[in-house]
Amino acid sequence: MSPILKARRVRTPAALAAVALLSVTALTACGGENSAGGGSGGRLRVAMAFPPAQAMSPYGDDAVTLSRLSVIEGLTKLDASGVAKPALATSWKPSDGDRTWTFTLRKARFQDGSPVEAKAVVRSLDEASAASPQPRVLSDAGKLTARAQGARTVRVTSSEPDALLPQRLANPSLAVLSGAAYGKGGKVKVAGHATGPFTLTKLNGTVSAKLDRNAHYWGGKAKAPGVDVRFSANGTTRANALRSGETDIAEYVPVSQASVLEKGQIHEVPTARTNSLYMNTARGPLKDPALRAAARAAIDSKALIKSVYEGYADAPQGLFGPGVKWAADKRVPVKDRTKAASRSEVKKTGTITLATYTNRPELPEVVTALQQQFEKAGFKVKQVVRDYARMEADALAGKYDIFVQARNTLLDTGDPVSYLESDFTCKGSFNMSQLCDKGVDKAVDEAAGTESATERQDAEMRAEARVLRTDAVVPLLHERFIQGIASGVKGVSLDPMERTLVTADTRVG
Repeated sequence: MSPILKARRVRTPAALAAVALLSVTALTACGGENSAGGGSGGRLRVAMAFPPAQAMSPYGDDAVTLSRLSVIEGLTKLDASGVAKPALATSWKPSDGDRTWTFTLRKARFQDGSPVEAKAVVRSLDEASAASPQPRVLSDAGKLTARAQGARTVRVTSSEPDALLPQRLANPSLAVLSGAAYGKGGKVKVAGHATGPFTLTKLNGTVSAKLDRNAHYWGGKAKAPGVDVRFSANGTTRANALRSGETDIAEYVPVSQASVLEKGQIHEVPTARTNSLYMNTARGPLKDPALRAAARAAIDSKALIKSVYEGYADAPQGLFGPGVKWAADKRVPVKDRTKAASRSEVKKTGTITLATYTNRPELPEVVTALQQQFEKAGFKVKQVVRDYARMEADALAGKYDIFVQARNTLLDTGDPVSYLESDFTCKGSFNMSQLCDKGVDKAVDEAAGTESATERQDAEMRAEARVLRTDAVVPLLHERFIQGIASGVKGVSLDPMERTLVTADTRVG
C-alpha cells in the first residue's frame, strides 16, 4: 500500500471481495495440515493482529504478544482490577518507605530445565534496565537495582519511592528468563528460556510462530499440546479464517466483520483502551494552542462511534473510560482551555499530516472520517497510513502533526499513573504529542508519589484534567473489543488489560 492513503479512495465491492479472498487463502495455505474444527492433535490455532516488530524481543511491544500467548512470566501478574498477584514470586513486602521490596520466589523451572533462582531474576532485571531503548515501564520510573539474597529471595530497590513496584514488575517487558537467553550485543533469545506454559519453538519472521507445551511448567501441564500462530494485520483475513474454520481464535475482529460471524463466535470485551488523537505540540502548525483547540472543536465522536464502530464503543469521558471503573466518579472538570482559532485563521494554516496504522482496522476509517471533519472546519489534511511497525519511530520523533492511536491506559502497570508519565511528561518515553508542560509534570509527579490507592486516583484525575487542558490529546472514544472464538474452544482469557489471551487452560473441546 502506498504510504499516502487518499481520503476519498474508493474500492469496488468486487475488488474488496478479491482482496479478502486472497488474504484468507494465504492464511489458509500457510496453515498447512490444520483443518476446520481444531488443529492437528488438539493444537490451538490463533490468528494474531500484530506481527512481531522486534523478532520477539521482550523489550518492546512483542513482549505483549509473548504474554498473550503465555510464553513469558514475571515476578507478579495483575488481576482484572490491576492488583499485583503472585506469579514467579509467591510473596513480597516493602521497606525503606517503598524504595525496597523483597520478593520470595516459588520453586519453578525455566523451559530449558534450569531452576528459577534469585540470580536469574537479577540478571533479567539488569538486562532490561540496560536495554536500548529501555522498556517503557522502566524508562519512566526511578533506577532499579536488584540483589540476590540466597537462592530464593530478591531485593529490588528503586532510586525513588515506588508504591507501584509490584505492579510494575508484572509488565511483560520485565519477564524473567534463564541466563542462556542473553547473548552478546544485548541480543535476547526468548525461545526455550522463559517460564510460561507454552514454549516458543519456532518463529517464521513476521508470518507465523509455533509454540509447544512446556513440560516444566510450575502451574501444571497446559491442556493444549501447543499453539500454531499466524500473524495478520488484516482484520478481514482474521475474521474470514475463523468463519471458514481455519483458526480457533481470531484476535481483534473488526466491527465490520462481526455480522458475518456466528453469534456464538463473537465475544465483546470492555477494555481500558481509549482511542485518541495526539497533536504535535512541539513543531508544525499545531504547536499553536489555538489551532489545537480548533481541531478539537471540529471532532464529532458520536459520528465516529455510529459510522465506524457500529455502536461497539463508548463516547469519550476523558483519558480513562468505562474500563477504568473508578474514574467517572472522581473526574475533575477541565478549565481554562485556550480559545479556538477562527475558521479564517484555520484556513491560513498549511497542510497538516494526519497519521494512523493499519493493524487496528477501524483506525484508517476513523482517520478518513476525521479528515472530512477537519476539512469542514477549514484545515488542509494529508493522510499517512501504514503498518504500526513502520510508523512508531516517526511518531515518537514528532514527524506527524496528528497521530491517532488506540492506547491501553492500564497496560504498563495496571495503574493510570504510568500511562500519564510515559505519554505526557517532558521525559516521557511514549510522548507522541511531544508535550512538555510544567503544570502537567507537577500534577503527574504528585500522583506518582501518592501511596494511598484512593488518594492516588484523585491525583490522577487532577492530572488528567491538566493534560486535557493542553489539547495535546483529544479522546475520541473508548473501545469495546470483539474477540473471535470458534465453538468448542474453551478457556480463552478475555482480559480487559490485554495481557492474556491463550492460557494453560485454553483448549479445543
